[in-house]
Amino acid sequence: MKWFKRLIIAFLSLTLLGIGAIAAAYFYVLPDLPDVNSLKTVQLQTPLRIYSSDGKLISQFGEKRRIPVEFEEVPQQLIDAVLDTEDARFFEHKGIDPIGIIRAATILITTGKKSQGASTITQQVARGFFLSNEKTYIRKIKEIFLALKIEKALTKHEILTLYLNRSFLGNRAYGVGAAAQVYYGKNLDELTLPEMAMIAGLPQAPSAANPIRNPTRAVARRNWVLSRMLERNNITQDEYQAASNAPVTAKYHGAEIDLYAPYISEMARDYMIQKYGEEAAYTNGYNVYTTISSDLQLMAQDALRNNVFAYDQRHGYRGPISQLWTETPLEHEQIIERLSKTSELQGIKPAAVLSVSEQQAQVLLANGQQQTLNWNGLKWARKYITDKRQGLPPKLASDILDVGQQVYVRHNGDHWQLSQIPEVSSATVSLDPFDGAIRSLVGGFSFGQSQFNRVTQAKRQLGSNIKPFIYATTLEQDWTLATLINNAPINKPDTRQGTAWRPKNSPDIYGGPTRLRVGLAQSINVMSVRALRHTGIQNTIDTLVKFGFDPADLPRNESLALGSPSVTPLQVATAFNVFANGGYLVEPYFIDHVTDAFGNVIEQASPTLACSPPEEVSVETDVDTQSALEIDDPFAAMSDELNNTDDAASVAASLDDEALVCQRENGRYAKQIISEQTAFLITEALKSVIWGGGDWSKGTGWNGTAWRASKLIRRHDIAGKTGTTNESRDTWFSGFNPTLTSTFWVGFDDHGRQLGRTSWMANGAPDQISGAEAGAKTAGPGWNDFMNQALKGTPEYPSEPPRGIVSVRIDLETGKLTRKTDHTTSFEYFVEGTEPTEYVKEAQQSGEIFIDNPAEDLFQ
Repeated sequence: MKWFKRLIIAFLSLTLLGIGAIAAAYFYVLPDLPDVNSLKTVQLQTPLRIYSSDGKLISQFGEKRRIPVEFEEVPQQLIDAVLDTEDARFFEHKGIDPIGIIRAATILITTGKKSQGASTITQQVARGFFLSNEKTYIRKIKEIFLALKIEKALTKHEILTLYLNRSFLGNRAYGVGAAAQVYYGKNLDELTLPEMAMIAGLPQAPSAANPIRNPTRAVARRNWVLSRMLERNNITQDEYQAASNAPVTAKYHGAEIDLYAPYISEMARDYMIQKYGEEAAYTNGYNVYTTISSDLQLMAQDALRNNVFAYDQRHGYRGPISQLWTETPLEHEQIIERLSKTSELQGIKPAAVLSVSEQQAQVLLANGQQQTLNWNGLKWARKYITDKRQGLPPKLASDILDVGQQVYVRHNGDHWQLSQIPEVSSATVSLDPFDGAIRSLVGGFSFGQSQFNRVTQAKRQLGSNIKPFIYATTLEQDWTLATLINNAPINKPDTRQGTAWRPKNSPDIYGGPTRLRVGLAQSINVMSVRALRHTGIQNTIDTLVKFGFDPADLPRNESLALGSPSVTPLQVATAFNVFANGGYLVEPYFIDHVTDAFGNVIEQASPTLACSPPEEVSVETDVDTQSALEIDDPFAAMSDELNNTDDAASVAASLDDEALVCQRENGRYAKQIISEQTAFLITEALKSVIWGGGDWSKGTGWNGTAWRASKLIRRHDIAGKTGTTNESRDTWFSGFNPTLTSTFWVGFDDHGRQLGRTSWMANGAPDQISGAEAGAKTAGPGWNDFMNQALKGTPEYPSEPPRGIVSVRIDLETGKLTRKTDHTTSFEYFVEGTEPTEYVKEAQQSGEIFIDNPAEDLFQ
């Protein structure tokens, strides 16, 4: 019996010793044990995502790809696969599995090897959130105690959900949601059984069992998972057989970008970092919903790039990249290797010229494909000489290419053609006139070529795009669209710049007294200077500041009238928006709202709205119904019933409905900086920029500078203005209809480089036919193409005169009233009270021309 007593004593002693050891270990590691309650509010590291207004993914930022899922979103078969593989008794133990520990201890004693088989899912959660992966006894002790604490703090479903979202599964994928996307491009509920088994086998060997890098080992691991599921009766024999024989279908799926718009995504990324900090921005799972329309963005990108290509081709072919061989051709493999060292850009691909025939060439691409360049893809390539001169049109392909040259080619939508990387730059932005939302934004030809965002960062001289604001200043005082301004050389120079500054027209032609509408439509320089002189430089600067321009950018001299200020395209579009919306300066914005990783809105835009507060709206029983209806929302579509009623009560009810538009949640009222009447009059004049005026059949017709925009065939609701600076360094086109305002700029990033001209040579005589680059020719086509696509299928919105506007018939030469109704007359709009009161005399219709005289203040 003594041996039995000794055995009992030894057992109790060992037990007490074990308990003491555990207690000692607990108190030893207690100071280092974190608070597991933090897991209840743990923030999983989830990337930043940027979306368009219609929910298309634009970009994703962050090192870790994670798509958090709720427990209910995980298919039961995937849960079974994970538990059968990692922790079959998960729902039975209290955080640690004694059976697993005994098994691991046995392996350690018998083989001397440490095994992770003893780690439950709870222990893996403890290790993943609080500990390192080093295999030490002290870490294992901490892991055990943490697991016990976690089991008391969280439910089994919460622990398993953390594990499913936290586990690293290779290829930067963290969690089963991200793994499903990375390996299969699917949501969890779309996974097949073999795919779920593949993912379930990754936590213990995300690299060794990776189905992309090591498909053989991945299949073995997957089939072992399937065998565990079969052993646990979670799948049938038939399911096991079919799944274990399934081929490996995994391949890398990057972030599924629906809309490539890098400039706007970079703006959103920068905003989030500035507001929330880099760490939080990249890891907190924020979702940024921009105001960008995916359709308009694609249209803007295409229009800008096509316009840049058109300019680039007009100025000639700058030659091959290099000569790959001269006499002995290279093998195709060697050619491909060399081509692969040159990156493609916006569809412009490196290629090698294999053969050249009469009017076509054969080229080899870096992907090994051969393509034919027909004459339609080659004939544009006159030799580039300078920005102002190009060589003779080619007649044969051999005039352009030689075998062995490395060149660029691209597919233009119809055929393959010779190409080159454009050197010219461009930018465009479009805004919603009502609230300033940025609907499209392209900061350059290629983000890969240059990340410089010219829409927001490039300040370039405005040129004649400034003239609508110069004339708006005069209309806000005492001039009208019919005011005569002398279109004659200026003999009284401005000496504020230190030299005698005498502006000239372009072309250098003068026509005497000319109506303001014509002066703006034809962008007559001397008339704009005289308008500035009439209002004064300070008054003009004050008005430009109201339009959103920075006073620091506005020179205090008469060059202001011709667009010497340097401004950004976004500032220009914001200013033109004022004319489109009836006189309100709405602030541009590009982020509509931001949500957290769980879809909760944490930030909502509060845009300025182009309308007056409801309390400022009054209804008079004797006002015109149509005018009253347009007080608050110039974009509201009027029903026939309201348009045709004279009932004041109906008018008031309609105004109440429109006031609701101005009471948009989180909205603010924009400041009205010019009168609705002035905005209307400038808009009407800007329509003449496109459509001209007069009667062509009677010989009195005239073009505006933007006559090419008439291709849009929207006579009633588009308006715009060209802009060209000295020596054609910057070209602009800005225009709008009541639903969209857009600005295009084209120029070189090198401020000193001119856009030049296109020239042809015939019979050795240079420049017989030439054309200088200008706003209408260089920037205008991009605007035309964009707006043509953007407005396609949408109704026209004819401008209705606001209250306080009258229309009278005037004589086109003098701007005075007339009783005639022939081609020498036309109706013109005026602010009520400013219309002419004097009728024209026959002598004043004889074609007299006023000559500029410094003493005549009217024309100075």
